Amino acid sequence: MNKILSNTKGDRWIWLIVILLSVLSMLAVYSSTGTLAYKRGVGVESILMKHMAMIFGGIALMYISHKLDYRYYAGISKLLMIVTIPLLLYTLAFGATINNASRWINIPGTGLSFQTSDMAKLALITYLARLLSRKQEHIKSVKESFVPIMGSVCVVFALIAWANMSTALMLFGVSILLLIIGRISVKQIGIVCIGGALIVSAVMFLGPRRHLYMTRIHTFMHPELADPAKKYQGDHAKIAIASGGILGKGPGNSTERNYLPEAFSDEIYAIIVEEYGLIGGIALIGIYLFLLYRCMKIVTKAPKAFGALLAAGLSFSLTIQAFANMAVAVGLGPVTGVPLPLVSMGGTSILFTSVAFGIILSVSRHIDENEELKKSGEEGGETKGNNKVIVGDLTLA
Repeated sequence: MNKILSNTKGDRWIWLIVILLSVLSMLAVYSSTGTLAYKRGVGVESILMKHMAMIFGGIALMYISHKLDYRYYAGISKLLMIVTIPLLLYTLAFGATINNASRWINIPGTGLSFQTSDMAKLALITYLARLLSRKQEHIKSVKESFVPIMGSVCVVFALIAWANMSTALMLFGVSILLLIIGRISVKQIGIVCIGGALIVSAVMFLGPRRHLYMTRIHTFMHPELADPAKKYQGDHAKIAIASGGILGKGPGNSTERNYLPEAFSDEIYAIIVEEYGLIGGIALIGIYLFLLYRCMKIVTKAPKAFGALLAAGLSFSLTIQAFANMAVAVGLGPVTGVPLPLVSMGGTSILFTSVAFGIILSVSRHIDENEELKKSGEEGGETKGNNKVIVGDLTLA
């Protein structure tokens, strides 16, 4: 154990945040899965043990991915994109339907399902970071930079949006932020936004889930006119939050967990506020904000564009997803299927979120190692500036 701890590098605060969120996740999932356990005919402890296995598996993946030099993710991103697009197409055609959405692929012989949009998020962000960092010399060129960048964003966005609009919109927003940081011109970003708007319009009016999207928007905009059954989940989430008060009802004392259909996943923030009160809800918001702050420190210290863009894109994705989930719980947005990162019960969501944390920590580890080398060089009176590593067409210090 001591050897493993000594080998955990990178920002210590991010490691602490992961541990805090994991502990909170186990407490919240154990408290909110009573109804699910009853429906499945199993004990709550059985569901908790599976969830804990996913959490520990995620931490193991985070440890492995943080030990890999972040610069290798540039090459991995190409492979991920090659695999992701066919998987998204396969999901649309043959994916398993869960909760009226075809977002999953069943893994034969395991009883497990795989949500391809989780891989797509990681693939697109790492691939965009690679493209933007490698094309800085020709960043204003339409042929050299804009076409491949816009093509990758719009293709992945369209394939995800057809079955999962909320995830697609968040990923599109993260992509636009990366384009801004990557010095893409305002005109070109505007063209990407127009392309995204056209895709959204096509999916909203022609897609297989158009009726569901329209119903959710109408329910959010005009709750007084909506069918009570359609706003059932949102109403009970608000009841949970309102009944929590300042200090909450205490761990395990939620009553709305028996009414909320996705208390352990989409609406887990409402259960947390009900049990831990306004203080607990604000504390959780503070944890995600502090995570963003620590990640931005990594971005500003990253010596190369790829590391900075990689850390920025992944941290934006995690925090935007967290605040989208919490906004839905408090009634600031229409109901979606977005989980709370590292807190909601899930399978592939936890695993890919953990990998994203690991990649951010890999960038942080590289920064720390560079600073140690610089410090040792200054103390020894040596110059380390001429030591370089060539990766592809990039010269990396």
